[in-house]
Amino acid sequence: MIGHRDQMAAFIAAFAGGRPHHAWLLSGQKGLGKALFARAAATWLLHGAPASGDFAVPPDSEAARLMAAGSHLDFRLLERTANKQGKLRNEIVIGQIVRRPDSEGQPLREFLAGTPMLGQRRVVVIDAADDMNRSTANALLKSLEEPSGDTVFLLVSHAPGRLLPTIRSRCRILRFSRLPDADVRRVLAHADLPGEDVDLLVRLAEGCPGRAVALGEAGITALERELAALAGLPAERANPAALALAKSMGLKGREGRYAALLDRVPALIAARARQLEGLARDRALDEWDAASRLAREALPLQLEPSQVAWRLAMHLAAVPA
Repeated sequence: MIGHRDQMAAFIAAFAGGRPHHAWLLSGQKGLGKALFARAAATWLLHGAPASGDFAVPPDSEAARLMAAGSHLDFRLLERTANKQGKLRNEIVIGQIVRRPDSEGQPLREFLAGTPMLGQRRVVVIDAADDMNRSTANALLKSLEEPSGDTVFLLVSHAPGRLLPTIRSRCRILRFSRLPDADVRRVLAHADLPGEDVDLLVRLAEGCPGRAVALGEAGITALERELAALAGLPAERANPAALALAKSMGLKGREGRYAALLDRVPALIAARARQLEGLARDRALDEWDAASRLAREALPLQLEPSQVAWRLAMHLAAVPA
């Protein structure tokens, strides 16, 4: 783990005290490392929660090896899964909690019905708890209301206000804050991001190392150059550049680049608007409003990526130079 020393210390102290809470809500902005924290905490717990100042576990220990292989019998990760057509679902469904005719794999209730297989504890990580629909959340609530002494729940949440109040009330909240730039750089040093501008990634991360890595994997350095070249172009020159950008979004494996585009175009327009005055500023704000609305709606409405990319590029080009 890089950073979040206070959160780690609070978690370890709770278990050292002998009366730890059975459910923890790890809350904070997306990209801070909450899921990584949950996995490290789970490995530490399954290793026996040794007295220490961090989550360090020998890599050759049984818990570490099984967790790395994804085969620890006392660990369960609850996350969005693919449907029968192979597409990732938009939410965690109730069949992952309780048995349903169309559900696959062992539901969580059955996992919790037995006893730990390899040690004294079981750990359940839900990433992200915000992805549960209401039926799923209500089904999980029963397990949180009737906890067994051998199970620890770790709920990752980017927006805890979206969770049922009854779920929040049964969890101890552990809040995560943005990391300093030095820690973001340390995270990036461990990532394989050839050709990326580290200074740019640190600046765009705004204290969220996961965001920096995701942007780097999407090739943000090259994308920033393309977008910078678009700003303020006349329509006759902007359209060919926008079409080229749109075409690149239709290629296989460009999901990360598309997500980065949705994030960066409104941000770039906003930055430009802050430098303008009068009618030029008003024009830029109009373009920002339209681009922001399009970026918000693109994924929920499943809009065609190439068309969205072209429209966003044209909004950016329309901002006065």
